[in-house]
Amino acid sequence: MSALSLSSVLLLFLASSGVDAFYGFGVMRCHGTSRDGHDAVFTEELYFNKIFLALYNSSLGKFIGNTKKAKEFADSFNKNPTFMERERMNTERYCKNLIPAIYNSFDNTAEPYVRLRSVEAASSRHPAMLVCSVYDFYPKPIRVTWLRDGKEVTSDVTSTVELSDGNWLYQIHSHLEYTPAPGEKITCMVEHASLSEPKLQDWDPVPESQRNKFAIGGAGLLLGLVFLAAGLISYKKSSTGRMLVPTS
Repeated sequence: MSALSLSSVLLLFLASSGVDAFYGFGVMRCHGTSRDGHDAVFTEELYFNKIFLALYNSSLGKFIGNTKKAKEFADSFNKNPTFMERERMNTERYCKNLIPAIYNSFDNTAEPYVRLRSVEAASSRHPAMLVCSVYDFYPKPIRVTWLRDGKEVTSDVTSTVELSDGNWLYQIHSHLEYTPAPGEKITCMVEHASLSEPKLQDWDPVPESQRNKFAIGGAGLLLGLVFLAAGLISYKKSSTGRMLVPTS
């Protein structure tokens, strides 16, 4: 992820007094380009009734007044060790400690879940359509491509944009219209920041439910053959040990 060129944290302080409802506020910002915040610069702007009065800049280590009266206040602030120590601590508290936390929050990732299924084709050009649905991934940038026998497919492919789930996670859906060919291998490939290598989902034309039915049917057939063989063996043994007794 590229470095933040400007990381801003705004804290507004509103105050009013008297019947004239004087309005004053301050804006505090953190400026930094490093992940650990070592080069962070803290600035504080003071306004009164929409007039810019003074600015504190941590790189200068002092207040600078913008009006005649504000310059007097700035000089007073700069000569107050307790007040200036508080401003220095604000640089540590709001910038050098906060910027790494912001980077860490941006570095959080969620690995996508991929589902590949067949749906009715939208056009008459191709009899089949596959949909590759990718769910629950973060951050937003992602790349979904189709492969046929290992080669990327660029035609007859449509995709949605990354759709927000409303919980910081995203989903996307890519469609491939195609004409099935015997023995071919179709794959949905997903590339994302949370993955160390692309995630590949191969298309299996036999649904899992159908495979389960085949497995259950095959197991039943095998069990039936076992019982049949056991019955034949038992019958053969009983027939061999039987003696014929003359009736006359």
